[in-house]
Amino acid sequence: MIIDAWAQHPTLRHSQDPVFDSLRRWTGDEAPSEPLPLEITIQHMDDAEEAKAVISAWVAPRNVMISNDEVADFVSCYPERLAGVGSVDITKPMEAVAEIKRCVTELGFVGIRVLPWLWELPPTHPLFYPIYVACSDLGIPFCTQIGHTGPLMSSEVGRPIYLDRVALDFPELVIVGGHIGYPWTDEAIAVATKHPNVYIDTSAYTVARYPSAIIDYLKTHGRHKVLFGTNYPMITPKKALAHLDALELKPSVRDAFLGDNARRVFGL
Repeated sequence: MIIDAWAQHPTLRHSQDPVFDSLRRWTGDEAPSEPLPLEITIQHMDDAEEAKAVISAWVAPRNVMISNDEVADFVSCYPERLAGVGSVDITKPMEAVAEIKRCVTELGFVGIRVLPWLWELPPTHPLFYPIYVACSDLGIPFCTQIGHTGPLMSSEVGRPIYLDRVALDFPELVIVGGHIGYPWTDEAIAVATKHPNVYIDTSAYTVARYPSAIIDYLKTHGRHKVLFGTNYPMITPKKALAHLDALELKPSVRDAFLGDNARRVFGL
C-alpha cells in the first residue's frame, strides 16, 4: 500500500499566492485561474496506485491559503483516500492550541504542520513550543519542512539540526521533517538516527533526485525512519515514484518506505 506522507489539495488562494512565483519559474507553469477539482487529485493517486494521501492545511502569516475546514471538507469527500493534517497561526498561542484540539477531536486530523520559512522563525523559537505541547498531549505528529526553500524566503530556519533541540525538549513528540533536508541531508539523518521519534519524508523530490545519503540510510539503519512523500501538486505521485525500481530495495524496505512507516507514524 502506497501512502503519500506530504501532499495538499490546493485552493485557488494557495495556487495563486505570489510566494510560489519562483517555483513557477522552475516548472514553466502559469498560475491557475480555476480551482483544481478534487477528482483530479484522486485520479493522480489512482495513476500511481497510491492508496492514501495525507493532505495539509496552509496557514501563513498574512493568508490562510488552505483552511483546516477546507481540508476537512476534502477528506469528507474521500475518507478512505485522504487524511487531514491541520495548521495554525503560531503567533496566537492560545488560539493555536485550541485549534489543534479541534482539528484532532472534531475534524479527525492525524497531524499538524507548520513551516518555519513561512514565519521566518526556526522551530526552536518559543512560539513553536505551545504547538509541541498540544501535539504531544494529543499524541499526533508535528510535521515541518527541513532543507532549503523553493520560494524566495530564508532557508536557514529549515536546518534539520534545530530539531535536535526540539526532540531533546520533547522526547515524546513525533516529528516528521519533510523535503529530505537538502543541502543538510546528513544533518537530517543524524537527528533522525539520534532521536527515536524523528522521521524524514522524501516530499518535493523524485526518486531520481534523492541524495545518495538518504538512499543509503533508507536501505540500512533508516529503513523504519523514512516516509514516501510527493509535495503534490508540485510533483504527482507517478512522477515522484518513477525509477523506484532502480533503487533495488528489498521488499520489506520498499513496503516500509512506501506505506508501512507512514501508517505507523500517523496512526492510519
